[in-house]
Amino acid sequence: MLLLPISCMLLMCLLLNSSFSFQIKASLNLSLPHQHPHPQAVVNELQRKVNVSLSRRELLSKDQACLTGNPIDDCWRCDPNWAANRQRLADCGIGFGRDALGGKGGQIYIVTDSSDSNPSNPIPGTLRHAVIQDEPLWIIFSSDMTIILKHELIFNSFKTIDGRGTNVHVTGHGCITLQYISNVIIHNIHVHHCKPSGNALVRSTPTHVGFRGISDGDGISIFSARKIWIDHCSLSYCTDGLIDAIMGSTGITISNNHFAHHDEVMLLGHDDRYLPDKGMQVTIVFNHFGEGLVQRMPRCRHGYIHVANNDFTQWEMYAIGGSASPTINSQGNRYTAPSDPNSKEVTKRVETNENEWNDWNWKTEGDIMVNGAFFVPSGAGASAQYAEATSLQPKSAVQIDQLTMYSGVFGDPRDNGDLYPGFNGGGTVTESSNGNNAVGSGSDSGGDGNFFGKIFGGGSSQAASPSPSSSIVFVSTFLSLLIIFVLDTTTNHVILLSLL
Repeated sequence: MLLLPISCMLLMCLLLNSSFSFQIKASLNLSLPHQHPHPQAVVNELQRKVNVSLSRRELLSKDQACLTGNPIDDCWRCDPNWAANRQRLADCGIGFGRDALGGKGGQIYIVTDSSDSNPSNPIPGTLRHAVIQDEPLWIIFSSDMTIILKHELIFNSFKTIDGRGTNVHVTGHGCITLQYISNVIIHNIHVHHCKPSGNALVRSTPTHVGFRGISDGDGISIFSARKIWIDHCSLSYCTDGLIDAIMGSTGITISNNHFAHHDEVMLLGHDDRYLPDKGMQVTIVFNHFGEGLVQRMPRCRHGYIHVANNDFTQWEMYAIGGSASPTINSQGNRYTAPSDPNSKEVTKRVETNENEWNDWNWKTEGDIMVNGAFFVPSGAGASAQYAEATSLQPKSAVQIDQLTMYSGVFGDPRDNGDLYPGFNGGGTVTESSNGNNAVGSGSDSGGDGNFFGKIFGGGSSQAASPSPSSSIVFVSTFLSLLIIFVLDTTTNHVILLSLL
């Protein structure tokens, strides 16, 4: 007697699940769960904040000279007590990475030791020990230091690196890896002379040590990660990319950085055939693209890339390139072309015929073209009616200077040759006899062993959501995709049955 009701219940559950799956698919692509459903709303909000900040600056009095019109900087720099309220920075993000919490709500962790002698078992007080912890942390530095990495610096979720008030350099082997994690803020540090490393055991959480193959030598590698904000960093002289975001990464803002002395600056998207990168959404805003750059500022695949209010002062091949039909929205940038008459074009469609890229949505609004620079729009962006309906007032050169005047690490000189004595373009570093950096180590690894008393300073102890380890994130993502596949298959099966 129970067989009929149970089978009916199972059938009803199956139909309900199938219907639910179909309804969700109609409103959101479940294979790309982390992208913002309305990217144009994010673009409009960014531009609104820029306009408000610029208008506020025009009305300021002489004693308010701290206001620049840059909404990120104006959010915190005018507070004379910013150092006592460092975590306010987490409220200042804009663009697709604006929701990155970093270590907000966590303790202040003070890096006191610049060494990196044991990547599989890092010493408390080192940067590596800080970034692998499970709980949210706001990481600052006790003094100026150069951290020469032995292997990749693998982050856990919910971390902020805050270099304000100190002069911090991250260099060496592997550099920064953000893999299968979320909610990271990297602010006001130098990242340079990064070289490949690997074939070694590297710890990624307090409980997990894994074998790592050879890395590419990126400055910052973002791999299947989301809610990432990179702000006010100076990046140069790395073996591969300065910043690469691949394998379905999304929710990223790259702002106020200074890029220099590099060939392939920034890659967004793993491969033309890797469809999860269709959900990639990246904001590139208020950056200074300076001396010695060649190409990829950025080079995009799939996704939605918003490039706004940047200063492109040099390139040798092109500034913005792409393949696999990315959407590129260029607004209020200044593009200064090189003297080479064959390199005046800002844009490059990589290994693609014109009849194919004609439909890609690449648009330019309010951009300033200098020295013969020109941007080739396509798709909806090539329509005069479309441009007229959505266009912004062009930004003047004075405003571009104002918005990008503090790009890079605060206090850094701008485009004046070699910024890093002791390093060369090949990635060679100068080390002291004990294997640590030669200058400003800030090391404090001796004494009574009371590491945590030295490391954790005063700060908010407010509880925050613990971060998942990278392995848990990978497993949960796999299970979610498996469930979606089953529901999708069931939906298609039910639809086919209904047609019989």
